[in-house]
Amino acid sequence: NACDPEFKLCYPAALNSMRQFEKKEIRYHKFLQYLFDRQWAQLKSHANSQGISIIGDIPIYVALDSADAWSLPDFFEFDEHCNPIRVAGVPPDYFSATGQLWGNPIYKWDSMRADRYSWWISRLKKTLERVDVVRLDHFRGFESFWAIAAGRPDAAIGEWVAGPGIDFFNQVRQSLGDLPLIAEDLGNITPQVIGLRLAAGIPGMKVLQFAFDGDPTNWHLPYNIVADNIVYTGTHDNDTTLGWFSQLGDKERKTVLDYLGCPEADVVEHFVRMAYATPGNLCIIPLQDVLELDAPHRMNMPGKKEGNWTWRCTMDMLSQGSDKTERMGDFARIYGRAPVP
Repeated sequence: NACDPEFKLCYPAALNSMRQFEKKEIRYHKFLQYLFDRQWAQLKSHANSQGISIIGDIPIYVALDSADAWSLPDFFEFDEHCNPIRVAGVPPDYFSATGQLWGNPIYKWDSMRADRYSWWISRLKKTLERVDVVRLDHFRGFESFWAIAAGRPDAAIGEWVAGPGIDFFNQVRQSLGDLPLIAEDLGNITPQVIGLRLAAGIPGMKVLQFAFDGDPTNWHLPYNIVADNIVYTGTHDNDTTLGWFSQLGDKERKTVLDYLGCPEADVVEHFVRMAYATPGNLCIIPLQDVLELDAPHRMNMPGKKEGNWTWRCTMDMLSQGSDKTERMGDFARIYGRAPVP
């Protein structure tokens, strides 16, 4: 049984036995990974030849049953049986009143620092072979992270623990040079997190759906956005813009319409136009917003364990929304985002 302690704890004799008796199964999965790697390389090469860059995500944490946590237990907060002592998540926030209990094992950053972050450097290097730009998920965890005792029912009770800070990014830069990174700096952001991002020289994210809370200093408002930002109408964690707008109260809805200066029927088009018009160096529009789709087309509901990531774009959606996709090219030209001839 692969769940027996000798396999879980990586006893050499048990692993050698597994390699011998499961040779065919192991080779089968290696071959699948080889095929995927080759096909992805072909896809990336074709995209790049068409002037298209691919942004990939590096989740800050890995799963408890990942190959990384299993093979490198000294880098994680495990007890002597390789069970997690504390797990990852975030405290109560915009998305959830009890926080988000992710359950991922937490890193032993001191052990990683002593090893000069070799695992992270290998991870970044390999990811950048497969994509052109990497978005660092949950960037604030590099400054400090929310640690929850294993076994708790939710993430409401935990503590902030210091992350690796600028030392991590200095070591990565020393090993790999300047990298094309994006910091996912959303959530409970403090001046220290902002300071770390600026010190690391990584652009952050601004999400227009977060802008209209009535606070004129809200840094997601278009007039507060600077060039060193990646601007989104919403991310995969947000509702579609049409779904989001339809759920607003009368006061909030009026605030949005007053800002956009458009009738309610045109709110998504003008919201997208507003994103293009910001000074942010990069503008990203979810396809659901390009096509002006409503809430049932939402990608992900944070904190909800089932029913996420099921949305698929069909050819019919694209053909029926061709006028909307062509509009993106117009916006790119109008707001200086089109490729220079």
